[in-house]
Amino acid sequence: MTALIIILCITLLIIVAVQIGKISELAQKIRGEEEVEQESNNRSAYGMLLFLVAFLVFCIVTALYYRNYMLGYGPHESASEHGGKIDSIFNITLVITGIVFIITHIALFWFAYKYRAQKGKKVLYIPHDNKLEVIWTIVPAVVMTILVVGGLDAWNEIMADVNEDEDYMEIEATGYQFAWDIRYPGADGVLGARNYKLITATNPIGQDWTDVKNLDDIKPDEIVLPVGMKVRVRITSRDVLHNFYLPHFRVKMDAVPGMPTYFVFTPKITTEEYRAELKKYPEYQGPALAEEPDGPRLWEAFNYELACAELCGSSHFSMRRIVRIVTQDEYDAWIKTQNSFFLTSIRNTDDDPYNGKALPIPMDEKKIEEPASTSGTDTISTDTIPADTLNKDQK
Repeated sequence: MTALIIILCITLLIIVAVQIGKISELAQKIRGEEEVEQESNNRSAYGMLLFLVAFLVFCIVTALYYRNYMLGYGPHESASEHGGKIDSIFNITLVITGIVFIITHIALFWFAYKYRAQKGKKVLYIPHDNKLEVIWTIVPAVVMTILVVGGLDAWNEIMADVNEDEDYMEIEATGYQFAWDIRYPGADGVLGARNYKLITATNPIGQDWTDVKNLDDIKPDEIVLPVGMKVRVRITSRDVLHNFYLPHFRVKMDAVPGMPTYFVFTPKITTEEYRAELKKYPEYQGPALAEEPDGPRLWEAFNYELACAELCGSSHFSMRRIVRIVTQDEYDAWIKTQNSFFLTSIRNTDDDPYNGKALPIPMDEKKIEEPASTSGTDTISTDTIPADTLNKDQK
C-alpha cells in the first residue's frame, strides 16, 4: 500500500508539472514571448544576488562556528614543534585563496545580474585585450610562486632527517590490512634487521632472529612517546598503500610496500595538557557519548590518535590507534613494563634459532614467567652486551 501511494504521488507531481508547462506556454502566447523572457531574466538575476549573499554568509558563519572544533584553530594548534610551520603555510594559503574566493564569487554573480539580457541593450563584444590577459596571467603566477617557494622551504625544513649526534628515539610502524605493527628498540636503542621473506604468522614483519639487536625489541599495544623528545618513525607497509597520519602533530607520510619512508617530529604537549586546553572551550563540554549524557565530557575522553589516511580496503576504519604523550618519567616507568617480543612469543619455539640453547646476550628470561605486576624489566643494558655483537653506531 505504501508503494502504491508513493507511485500515485509521483504520478500526480508529473501531471502538475506538465500542466504548469502548458499554462506557461499559453501565458507566453497571450503576453508575448519577449515580455515573458524579460521577466524570467530579471527573476534569475535577482535570484543570483540573493544566492550570493546567502552563500557568502553561510561560508563565513560556518567557518567561525566550527573553527575551534574541526578547523585546526583554538585548542587544536599543532602539538608538535614543526607543526607551527605547516599551520603558518596553511593560514597564508587560506588568506590568499579566501580573498580570491570572495572577489571572484562577487564578480560572478554581480555580472550575472548586471549583464542580464534587457530590451534596448546591446552586447559588447571584446575579442582580445592584452592588458587584461597580462594581469590575469602575471598576478596568479606571482601568487603561486610565493606559495610554492614558501611550501618548499617548509618541506625542506620539516623533512630533514636526524643527525648522528642528535638525541632522539626511533620507532617503526608497519601498516597492513587492517592494523599497525609498532616496534620499539630495547635497551640497546637499535631496531633489529628484518626481511620480508621471513614473514610468518608468528613473525608478522619478518624480524631476523639471528640478529641479536632484534632480541630485545618490543611491540607494545599502544603508542607512548615522551614529550620534548625527537622521534624518528620508520614507516613501511606489508601489503598495500597505507598512510601514517597523526593529525594533531601534523605528521602524514605514505607507507609504501618495498619503499621505507620516515618522518621526524617532536611532541610538545602531553595528552593531559591537551585535555586541559580543550576544557576551556564550550564545544568540548558535551558528553563524549550521546547515549551517556552523564558520562565523560568530550575533553576528558580526548586522545591523540594514529590513523591511516589512505583508503586501503573495506576495514580501513579499524587502523585507528591511540597515541599517548607523557612526561619522561612516565615514559620511563611505562617502558620498564614492556616485555621483549622475542622472549614472549618466539623463545623456545620452532622459530627460535637458539631453541634449547643459551642466548648470545644476557636477557632476563625469568621475568617473562612471573606475573605481569612484578617489578623488573626484560630489556637489557648495552653494558652487558659483548662488544663484538654491537654495530658501529652502538659502539
